[in-house]
Amino acid sequence: MTNKSRPTRERTFSRRRVLAAGTGLVTAGLAGCLGGSEATVGGGDSSNTDESEDGPVVVASFFSFYDFARKVTNDTPVTVKNLIPTGLHGHGWEPDASVTRDIVDADAFIHVGKDFQPWADRAIQTLEDDGVDTQLINVREGVELVELAASLDREEEGVGEGRGKDPHFWLDPQRAKTSVDNITEGLVELAPEHEDTFRANASAYKTDVLDRIDADYQRIFDDASRNVVQLAAHNAFQYIGVRYGVEMRPLVVNLAASGDVKPSDITEAKRVIDENDIRYIGAGVFETRRPAKQLIAETAVEAYYPVTPYAGVREDWVENEWGYEEIAYNINMPTFEVVLGNKTPDEVGSDEWNDEWRNFE
Repeated sequence: MTNKSRPTRERTFSRRRVLAAGTGLVTAGLAGCLGGSEATVGGGDSSNTDESEDGPVVVASFFSFYDFARKVTNDTPVTVKNLIPTGLHGHGWEPDASVTRDIVDADAFIHVGKDFQPWADRAIQTLEDDGVDTQLINVREGVELVELAASLDREEEGVGEGRGKDPHFWLDPQRAKTSVDNITEGLVELAPEHEDTFRANASAYKTDVLDRIDADYQRIFDDASRNVVQLAAHNAFQYIGVRYGVEMRPLVVNLAASGDVKPSDITEAKRVIDENDIRYIGAGVFETRRPAKQLIAETAVEAYYPVTPYAGVREDWVENEWGYEEIAYNINMPTFEVVLGNKTPDEVGSDEWNDEWRNFE
């Protein structure tokens, strides 16, 4: 990306308002391609000044990268907004026209790359077709993706060149660092006067947070006597398996969080549970718990605990300002300690953790 001056916030905002309200072309085009669900922006936003939207506005199509962006923009006038509504998963939903307006009015749009969020792909195409100058920041640029896991439904197309690639790279903290770099470069292009702050924030986040998360995950998996984890969740956790040498067994063997569970998937999960003497499994926070409950009823599994690919947030997480770091330490890490047999449920997290998350609804 190249560093160049952009129009002031006031000038860009006015021009987009004219496009959206005056001609109607951009709004109509995006509204048509984005779908008509009732979902609205509700994931929260981060303004780094006392006055909201006093500087450039950046919107993100996925929670993890919204969180990375708000860390990089700390102590600058850049406002970062999450387009994913609270309580929803990061892909598998269709936004309504309110998201159209946010993208059109934004100075930059952070997205996860082609063939992952169809609504984002359609929005980008429409922006380009209608000449809207919202800057595009692709967090996946330069990231080495792994092949789809053998457990995945081979009819899945995947993403990237040649397809057949797993898109959930941000679960590997080291690969996540590349997305922080991509966001930083995009922000430097957007607001070059704040380059030093962006780069300092990004460097600190990668070292102080992502490297620490990586080391703590490594300890958890090194301490484990078992190298198989059964998840009643979709196939989003293979990068953790690749990074730390553990076999992640997703119950939903496709990439979509809304994917159906087949009888053959349940049969395979039962085999894995029996052969590995598994008593605890992980269940997706923003996915149906019916398959997890079925496994409890039909196997030796005693309980399920939460896992999430950092793709959405609950209302209490927003209130507590949880991001990638807090979710790693309060949700995923305690669950992996339990499902790997490192600790009993009563030994992880706070005193209330087991009460809150054991067989959660």
